[in-house]
Amino acid sequence: MKHALLLALFAPAMAFAQTPDTEATPETPSDVIAAATAADWRPIAPENLLVMTMGSGAEVFIELAPDFARVHVENIRSLARAGWYDGISVNRVQDNYVVQWGDASGEKPLPEGVVEQPPAEYHIGPVGRDRFPLTVVSRGGYTRFSGYVRGWPVGTTGTWPTRRGRRIFGIVATLGDERASLIHCYGMVGVGRGNNPDTGTGAELYTVIGHAPRHLDRNIALVGRIVEGIEHLSSLPRGTGPLGFYEEAEQRVPIATMRLASELPEADRPRFQVMRTDTETFRRYVHARANRTGWFIRPAGAVDVCNVNLPIRRVVE
Repeated sequence: MKHALLLALFAPAMAFAQTPDTEATPETPSDVIAAATAADWRPIAPENLLVMTMGSGAEVFIELAPDFARVHVENIRSLARAGWYDGISVNRVQDNYVVQWGDASGEKPLPEGVVEQPPAEYHIGPVGRDRFPLTVVSRGGYTRFSGYVRGWPVGTTGTWPTRRGRRIFGIVATLGDERASLIHCYGMVGVGRGNNPDTGTGAELYTVIGHAPRHLDRNIALVGRIVEGIEHLSSLPRGTGPLGFYEEAEQRVPIATMRLASELPEADRPRFQVMRTDTETFRRYVHARANRTGWFIRPAGAVDVCNVNLPIRRVVE
């Protein structure tokens, strides 16, 4: 029996109509976040949180996405547990594009257990055993529509359900053969690779520091996103070599360690929560992002998937 990709079409851009003047003051995104209950948030599991400590002592926190790139993420966990990342460096900073880090020599041997040729984990689906609820945000562009699956920005090639020739929004549709892929939004983390069929091991990583390079979607394994500390990467001096690579060894920015939070003493583990994207609260949040009030003279009535700014918060005991 073929399982299906479950699409909860809660918030398409066309449904983001402005609130009539006769109604109560519209919610702002901040209002929605403030009113969210504990059930509207999910914790980032310690085994999915990577702590990167720069040579300066600054910290960058990365949430991993095993639902989308299981083998690549397991490689990254293995590399972190083995201490392989310790002492590597940031080698490329290309303005409005990416920051890339890894072993500058390219000769550091990989630890045992790392899969040297992972599968091309560039999309999920057709879904086999799992169901992925998708909250739709917008249509068109690089994919037929875009939204969020389990808290992650995705694009999918599915078609909108219709009734007598009219597109229907706000329903649950079953699309069995559609694929969804993570999107290169700001702060997303991917695996550097060579030419096809190379898929990268996870030893070379990058993050987006500019306008979303959507042309990379479905061509590289995206494995996570930075949830805090991206300013320690986005503010680095730009490389002057081709593609933003540093031309001199002394320009490279050292990385002291990269550790999984699960490997740290429990008292020292950083804790973060991500707003769930399969809830009415998230639907209201997206609606508020699409229909800004106050300073805005003319609300857009829509929001780009990468401009949703999914709420992520640090938990302070």
